[in-house]
Amino acid sequence: RKAFNHELSKLFSEMWDMDVNRLMPGKDYTIDLQGRAVSTQQGDSAVQDNAARHLFHNVNEERLKSTKTFATFISLLDNYETSTGIAEVVTPEEIAENNSFLDAILATEVMKLAHEYLLKKNLAKPNHADFKTQLYDIWFQLYARKEGDRPDSCGFEHVFVGETRRGKQILGLHNWVQFYLQEKRNQIDYKGYVTQKNKTKPDKDDQVLSIQFSWKGSVKPIGSTFIGVSPEFEFALYTIIFLLSEERVTRETVKIEEYELQLVVYRHGHHIGTAYPVLLSTSSE
Repeated sequence: RKAFNHELSKLFSEMWDMDVNRLMPGKDYTIDLQGRAVSTQQGDSAVQDNAARHLFHNVNEERLKSTKTFATFISLLDNYETSTGIAEVVTPEEIAENNSFLDAILATEVMKLAHEYLLKKNLAKPNHADFKTQLYDIWFQLYARKEGDRPDSCGFEHVFVGETRRGKQILGLHNWVQFYLQEKRNQIDYKGYVTQKNKTKPDKDDQVLSIQFSWKGSVKPIGSTFIGVSPEFEFALYTIIFLLSEERVTRETVKIEEYELQLVVYRHGHHIGTAYPVLLSTSSE
């Protein structure tokens, strides 16, 4: 296991503490973990379901609707064609929605702290508008996932909305709000939690989970996600890791609260390819 990045652990823990929009387990939402998922291969559609009920037992939707960053985030979730290989069409209205979302998150303490940190490292423009343009390019600029295809993807779509490849594979979809909303529409079927070898069952208060689920006819054998956190928190973490490294794949081991995580960010040229947390352990174990 790689050593902890202490600088990032300290920064991300500060962000965790100042994330006033984060929903609290047991208070703002309840999850129902049920059974442990059976290990399976990507693309395997006939998989045992060890969770008869939804993962999200309830979520305080008033809180989501009345919190600007969540509300503007949710308005972006229906802007994408989830199949890769099919060109995305971005309307002026969608561009306006992207901008409203960036304006909302940039007004938060979490993103202000991220901006300050990146400025110290000479990785961001000091001017607010320039920083916003930089974020837009990293997350919303379209690119082709596969050489020769038309622009069919972007970092935001992959990480937060999810994509499918040839109807056989689920790509991305590492966001709890999207998961909850898809589950509510019966589009997602939660199959159970996934634990590391010889690790204990996760707790309903855990805010980082590994889960198995099916969506649009395919199974994601293991997908990990933060639960309850605000969109600005995830945006801040992944943007910082993306900008700190030129590598195609960056893995930073950090401790945030009681969670020991590996944060993984793939780059696609000047854009985010994918980004997600991998839970290594929690100190409650």
